[in-house]
Amino acid sequence: MMESINQVMQRIAAIEQRFSHTQSRPAGDFAATLAAADAAQQSTAAKPAVSAGKEDIVKMINLAAGKYGVDPKLAMAVAEAESGLSPEAVSPVGAVGVMQLMPETARSLGVRNSKDPRENIDGGVRYLKQMLTTFGGDVSKAVAAYNAGPQAVKNYNGIPPYSETRNYVARVLSLAK
Repeated sequence: MMESINQVMQRIAAIEQRFSHTQSRPAGDFAATLAAADAAQQSTAAKPAVSAGKEDIVKMINLAAGKYGVDPKLAMAVAEAESGLSPEAVSPVGAVGVMQLMPETARSLGVRNSKDPRENIDGGVRYLKQMLTTFGGDVSKAVAAYNAGPQAVKNYNGIPPYSETRNYVARVLSLAK
């Protein structure tokens, strides 16, 4: 028990030291350190908050898939098709991160920093779950909606006749096997 408390105290000290350059305060002032960390997070909203390698990305996708009840292979396939699992990916139309969230979609999901792999993946997998629910578990329609938007899938009562979307659905389904 004492070892755990010591580890927590060491972590608090490390956090305090990390942010001590931004504002002078007495050692051990955890509340001030937490406030400084929050302010630092706000000021870096456009920058990746977490440096993550492919192994970390895979873990994050699997965790989010479990959290939202999405087949991990499907979530992984969407991430692979969207960005090649790259947290730095930005599309020509402005989609960002591993799950290539559009700014409006990210906002609607409560994602504050699309470049943060954790937030991006959590939001993207949650959105995928929403599409699966919207289309009654029909994976092809849900994946098409992830790419072209749910309204396009509703308008065509299935996968829209856009070559990009048809190719995307085929690729995701192939990767998810």
